[in-house]
Amino acid sequence: MLWPVLLAVAGAFTLALGSALQERDAVRAPGEQVARVGFLWHLLRQPRWLLGTLAAGAGACLHLMALSGAPLTIIQPIGVTGLVFAIVLSALFNHQRVRISQVIAGIAVMVGLIGVLWTFPHGAETPVMPLRDALTLTGVTLAVGMTVYLTARRMPSGARAIVLALAGGAALGATSGLARVITSNALADWTTVLGWPSLLAVVLAVFGGLLMQNAYRTGHFAAAYATLLITDPVVGVAIGALLLGEGAPETLPAQVGAFAFAAVAIAGTVFLARTRHRNPEAKGARTQIGTARTRTR
Repeated sequence: MLWPVLLAVAGAFTLALGSALQERDAVRAPGEQVARVGFLWHLLRQPRWLLGTLAAGAGACLHLMALSGAPLTIIQPIGVTGLVFAIVLSALFNHQRVRISQVIAGIAVMVGLIGVLWTFPHGAETPVMPLRDALTLTGVTLAVGMTVYLTARRMPSGARAIVLALAGGAALGATSGLARVITSNALADWTTVLGWPSLLAVVLAVFGGLLMQNAYRTGHFAAAYATLLITDPVVGVAIGALLLGEGAPETLPAQVGAFAFAAVAIAGTVFLARTRHRNPEAKGARTQIGTARTRTR
């Protein structure tokens, strides 16, 4: 059990490190507050962003390796600790002081997410998703995400970070749901990887990446990362319950517990979004800082 736990800790840290590195270039990239697809092309040419992407991918691989050697109920909570790593790393990179209130809010998000995940059953059978369901899932996710993408620029930066991360996390969660079906069935027949679900998963992954980088671009990295950590697995669990037949909390205590834990996670995320601990290089951040300093004189 020791090695899976160590792999999970390393994965959580590496994923947080990669996301924090991505934020550094996302806030500096040219363009509007909610950038277009060309924004990703610009980021792909930035060595530090590419390094962050590789680190995030390595973190995800370490997490999967840890899951192969220990139960989900042990590894998933460790993976969520990446939020605290992300808060600390982002503050260090931006030469800012880490506030105790931020760490407490991050812990609240972690406890809430772990509690929600524990209340849902986890099926062990090979999942099956008809192509019609996969197309519907992709279409709804893209439609909701595009609506958010087109309207987010009118929102304050804190709200914009959460809304974009919600849509991005949902897209990545849908990608995870499709990936689970693809990889599980590939063990029996590798040719299934070449089917339509794989193409849909790639489209959702790219779209989710665009939304998440725009969420980081707001400068509210901790709130955006917390929202991603909540939305991605919760959407994945919902897909399992609604489309893959894995079930949902059946007893009243489990249902009440799921809602209570979700409320704790949401409260922590809202606090992180409202904090003034924002990346000073984000668009509009310097203006807000200057205005705040003027008011205090």
